[in-house]
Amino acid sequence: MVWRHLARNCWTRSQQFIPAHDPIPLDDLLKLERFILASRKLLVFTGAGISTESGIRDYRSEGVGIYSTTTHRPTNYSDFLKSESVRQRYWARNTTAWPVFSTFAPNTSHKFLATLEHRGRLHWLVTQNVDNLHHKAGSRRMTELHGTVFSVICLSCGDMVPRQELQERILRENEGWSATPLGFAPDADVFVSEEEVRRFATPLCEKCGGGILKPDVVFFGDTVPKRRVLDITCRIEEVDAVMTVGSTLETYSSYRHLKHAKELGVPILILNIGKTRADQLADVKIMGRCGEAFSWLMSRDSIY
Repeated sequence: MVWRHLARNCWTRSQQFIPAHDPIPLDDLLKLERFILASRKLLVFTGAGISTESGIRDYRSEGVGIYSTTTHRPTNYSDFLKSESVRQRYWARNTTAWPVFSTFAPNTSHKFLATLEHRGRLHWLVTQNVDNLHHKAGSRRMTELHGTVFSVICLSCGDMVPRQELQERILRENEGWSATPLGFAPDADVFVSEEEVRRFATPLCEKCGGGILKPDVVFFGDTVPKRRVLDITCRIEEVDAVMTVGSTLETYSSYRHLKHAKELGVPILILNIGKTRADQLADVKIMGRCGEAFSWLMSRDSIY
């Protein structure tokens, strides 16, 4: 279909979404290696910065993130619930993005963390990302803090359907509809014209006959399920070290767990290109690109 071709070209011609950064000094790489080797029960938090190297745009990266380059803001949960037009816009854009977003592949960082798990060096992984790349890389001992766009839930009856299955139904119900991507945003979102949005038929729940469908993610303005919060709190109490990778930790849903780790006296290492909200909590702070750091570690016999 034409719109699929245009969507793919829009991404492949795009700039990379990795902010400007300096090479990581060898001394810092050695600190990272020692931190991981010293831990027997390591917990890792990951954020959007780990997936920019796979081609997925993030929100907060300086100079390239969506917040610093546009006035776009993500869909708010209460607006999604209250407004049919907001839901129509969300699903029109998400449907246009899906053929490309669903095929993004894990990069070196995702693969490195999956291998750490398989070799018994990583106790638990908590990701803020909804892109499924850790799962694709092979991680299994993990919590998706904000859910995943690869599942869709009905807010009326609770029925869950795979996102790809819904995509196929959306295309059937919107036969002949297409949209040209005008730019792309994080989390399976692209910009399309309002005219194209108005011609889009919003999907509803088939099981209960009309319930609102929503990706199984925590929208902005929503809260992380209490059981998930408690589960991560318990994981923090099990571990002997915490490492955060590719996250500014601006959202309280992740920052709260770093505060808890600090209160317990658990050593904390932060690896990120820029500043983070939790820098003052870190025992070790390393500025740099995740892929560079983990590629170096993969070459070391000490860990691999």
